[in-house]
Amino acid sequence: MNTRTAPSGPWALAREALRPRARGVLGGALLGALATACGAGLLSLAAWLLATAAQHPSVTALSVAVVLTRALGVGRGVARYLERLVGHDAALRALADMRDRVYARLAATEPVRRFRSGDLVSRLVSDTDSVQDLVVRATVPAVSAAVAGTGAVLLATALAVPGGLLLAAGLVLAGLAVPAMAAALSRGPAARAATARTRLATDLVDLLDGAPDLIANGAMDRAVARVADADAELTRTARRDAATLGLGAGAGALVAGLTLAGTLLLGVAAVDAGTLAAVPMAVLVLTALAAFEIVAPLPAAAARLAAVRTALARLVPVLGAEPSVRHRAPGARPLARRGDLRIRGLTVDHPGHRVLEGVDLDVPAGEVVALVGASGSGKSTLASVLFRFLDPVAGSVTLGSGACDGEELLTRPPDEVRAVISGVPADPHVFDSTVRENLRLAAPQADDTALAAALHRVGLTGLGLDDRVGAHGGRLSGGMRRRLALARALLADPAVLVLDEPTAHLDPDTRDAVLDDLLAAARGRSVLLITHDPVVLDRASAVYTLRDRRLTRGTGAAREAPEPPAYPAPNA
Repeated sequence: MNTRTAPSGPWALAREALRPRARGVLGGALLGALATACGAGLLSLAAWLLATAAQHPSVTALSVAVVLTRALGVGRGVARYLERLVGHDAALRALADMRDRVYARLAATEPVRRFRSGDLVSRLVSDTDSVQDLVVRATVPAVSAAVAGTGAVLLATALAVPGGLLLAAGLVLAGLAVPAMAAALSRGPAARAATARTRLATDLVDLLDGAPDLIANGAMDRAVARVADADAELTRTARRDAATLGLGAGAGALVAGLTLAGTLLLGVAAVDAGTLAAVPMAVLVLTALAAFEIVAPLPAAAARLAAVRTALARLVPVLGAEPSVRHRAPGARPLARRGDLRIRGLTVDHPGHRVLEGVDLDVPAGEVVALVGASGSGKSTLASVLFRFLDPVAGSVTLGSGACDGEELLTRPPDEVRAVISGVPADPHVFDSTVRENLRLAAPQADDTALAAALHRVGLTGLGLDDRVGAHGGRLSGGMRRRLALARALLADPAVLVLDEPTAHLDPDTRDAVLDDLLAAARGRSVLLITHDPVVLDRASAVYTLRDRRLTRGTGAAREAPEPPAYPAPNA
């Protein structure tokens, strides 16, 4: 589990993302500076060659410059290739690190429910991908321009001090002031673009997920119109961003033109005064021209940096989400594979209110215990604690053969607890894949014989392992989804099965058949049956009623469930 401290802001997150890859980022930037310097050197050398050649020197006097031209041309190509190789490698590795960190935090804190689906997808994809732009489109160009620009200023100063100072002033304006203006102007569009992108993703996910209900209620046209409006807003924001980039490029060109004109005037004046020869003057002017090509990408890099900042700011709440379950070290010994489940003094809070207080509940080994209560009374919250999706405020949950031999589950890592407590949630999720792949989530090494046996145990004899279940199990009925989820739970061979509303939304005949198959398949395990259906209570040996955050206990009729047939044991 990732226990790294949450970042305090977007720039802190940027530093954390780049620090492990600093060597690659710096190497890419220096190689980029070398490639840029070779390009600028080619232009300066071309000026020297043209000006010198006009004086009709001997071929020998030009030979060194010709060889150097070839060297700079080859060096530029090689350095640019290596810059792409090293810089993009660092960028992709930084992106992989960030994805790993985001996914680890999602797995550790279960914050999926804290964000809307489309918003979360936007944060996981677009915002996380911004780390790559942070390296390739912002950091590397800025460092390359700083190094190569400094070299150009030093060369210009060596030729003529006034020309070097003027070039330095122009580069400061074009390389710092104009990008700062572009970043300031892009901050608002970047935030609006992130909002528009999130709105578009959210509306689109809602449209796809709710398509049947939208069509049934005649609301599809309105939903499509909302998606179109979100797309139009994102397009308008992109146009504003393009206008900002155009303004930055125009301002940079204006500064470059004015500086170049000033350098030319200074050079002509120096030649007239006899303090500068004609050949160095030509080199000075074309060096100034090449220098502004070095800083030309910086306004776009600054605008992109504003977008990266917005994206990283949206990742900070995800990475800073408080864990639902605290990190714990592995236990010294394995948990019992069978035993009595005992809950004592369990108190659970949701933000702003208390859901359970001082709850005591026993599920003896091999028996079925029912938990009933009105909707919203906290039944599913208790199941979330047992599944280790939620930490209680106080209390204990033990599993063992006796009152004094029980192993405390709340002090164990969640994955250890889920190996012995499994079950079927109120709305079990099945993935858009085959039945085989859905079952192998619980037992990756199980062979087809064990998978088929698990299906048979829960009454899914008509379902093949290669059958596809569709998106969200759309090709299966509600009862079949619950049976498939139970088969998946049984393959994990847990000590305790928690069945949360296993007969919800089923007709009486289907309800009885499903419940009979579920309990028959679960025979020999402790079963906590969470329900609000009083008809199913005669299957339980004890009934607990949850009301006003507390439990009261009664006695069930305990009807015998049919003995399951003998099938090969799951190969878990």
